Amino acid sequence: MTILNVTPDSFYAGSRTPRVAEIERRIGEAVEAGCSIIDVGGYSSRSGAEVVPPEEEWRRVAEGVGAVRRIAPRTAVSVDTFRASVAERAVGEFGPLIVNDISAGELDGRMLPVVARLGVPYIAMHMKGDPQTMQSLTAYERDITAEVCAYFEGRIGAMLAAGIRKEHIVLDPGFGFAKTLDQNYELLGGLHRIAALGFPVLAGVSRKSMIYKLLGTTPDEALAGTVALGWECLRQGATILRVHDTREAVETVRIFEAFGRNVRRQEA
Repeated sequence: MTILNVTPDSFYAGSRTPRVAEIERRIGEAVEAGCSIIDVGGYSSRSGAEVVPPEEEWRRVAEGVGAVRRIAPRTAVSVDTFRASVAERAVGEFGPLIVNDISAGELDGRMLPVVARLGVPYIAMHMKGDPQTMQSLTAYERDITAEVCAYFEGRIGAMLAAGIRKEHIVLDPGFGFAKTLDQNYELLGGLHRIAALGFPVLAGVSRKSMIYKLLGTTPDEALAGTVALGWECLRQGATILRVHDTREAVETVRIFEAFGRNVRRQEA
């Protein structure tokens, strides 16, 4: 999954594509590199991000999704939003797509019933609070993986009760969202336990602070760390890697799959 940030303030400056020419160039590069999904976001979810009015978020999302539909009509699209109105308008204007919600339906009470009515795939992420408050909410009563698993069990129940089909649900543990550096690595070590819940898992570790803060560098210097963590996420059962750098992620997946085939042959 390639990140398409139609924003001026995402945490990684290299991913910002607020103008049409930049959007179109990034889409073309991602498709050529072999992406499976393009994730369009019009509201930065970085810690402390400014609130974006719904109409401005929609304008950005419509610009991004419209560009994908023009340039790469066969490529799957997800919309990174926690607002049901944005998801609803996107599907109404551009047809079926994936809804990628950082709040698992908790920031907008209409989200789950709207997704159920639309009949589209839904990515539910673990987070406490919202982008403005999440990093002040990093206290967990027990081991973080157990808490995230329990959270997902509750949200899966809510999704199914709202009418979202089981096969449409994807789980995202929310690396970097309401988690300290150490908690991110503890959660990474337990990612297989989230995969064991029986739903596809999306891992979003690309160029995040769990890499560059650990190494004392910047997001610009976090590509090698992203590749390393991507491999580990795949090893523990992640189904989707959400990334800024498509070619490197595609190559990681291809090498991982070749390695897995060889291991299976040896075991047979």
